[in-house]
Amino acid sequence: MQGLFDDLAIMAPAVLFNIYFAAASIPIGFLLAIFLALGKASSNPLINRLSRGYIYAFRGSPLFIQFFMFYSLALSLNISVWRPLGISGFVLHPLFMGPLVLVLNTAAYTAEIFYGALRAVPRGAIEAARAYGMSRSQQFRRVVWPNLIRLAWPAYTNEVVFLFHATAIVYFALPVVGAQRDLMSTAKNLFERDFNAFLHFPVAALYFLGVSLVIFFLFGLVHKRLMRHLPVPPRLRYAPKWFR
Repeated sequence: MQGLFDDLAIMAPAVLFNIYFAAASIPIGFLLAIFLALGKASSNPLINRLSRGYIYAFRGSPLFIQFFMFYSLALSLNISVWRPLGISGFVLHPLFMGPLVLVLNTAAYTAEIFYGALRAVPRGAIEAARAYGMSRSQQFRRVVWPNLIRLAWPAYTNEVVFLFHATAIVYFALPVVGAQRDLMSTAKNLFERDFNAFLHFPVAALYFLGVSLVIFFLFGLVHKRLMRHLPVPPRLRYAPKWFR
């Protein structure tokens, strides 16, 4: 029992790195996904193909390989580009490279979610907005976007949780700098001391479960806010019949 509490205390600072990677990636990936989804739905063939190619490339390749690929690319440009500019340590640092790759990856998955929701927006609502005389920008702000985000939010919540889980491989693909260690690298170091896999990795999993529950709760509140115009469904009650 003492080992469990020790692991919980040791891994408490480590989970902050996982939260940082996710929190730094979600807002930028969200904005990039909007443009990619609109680009995929665009009638312009160049924008359409570029958006589709980007989404296919990042959804069709493993995230682990993407980390290696972008870090190798940044490392190859170190002598010729980053070092003369004096930003070598910043660009190659995991606290920058990790969120960068996660942004590019989650933007592709989120864009596909938004694109599917965009296609599911009722055509009648858009035609009514046109008949009312709204411009294209007004149609998007007042009709398309509110419907799109309501339809996409449950799936996007899952994507955010998956993104947080994906932070577990950041320090497996990128070099560890100093004492900066996330949950999995900390659990790995503890495992190498006593080879107790049944203690250290489940404790890391408990932290992932706890943060995931917080994400589900917060995004659930946002979903309730988005759906506040709908009547609240009655709660299911179990009423056993003691007498027939």
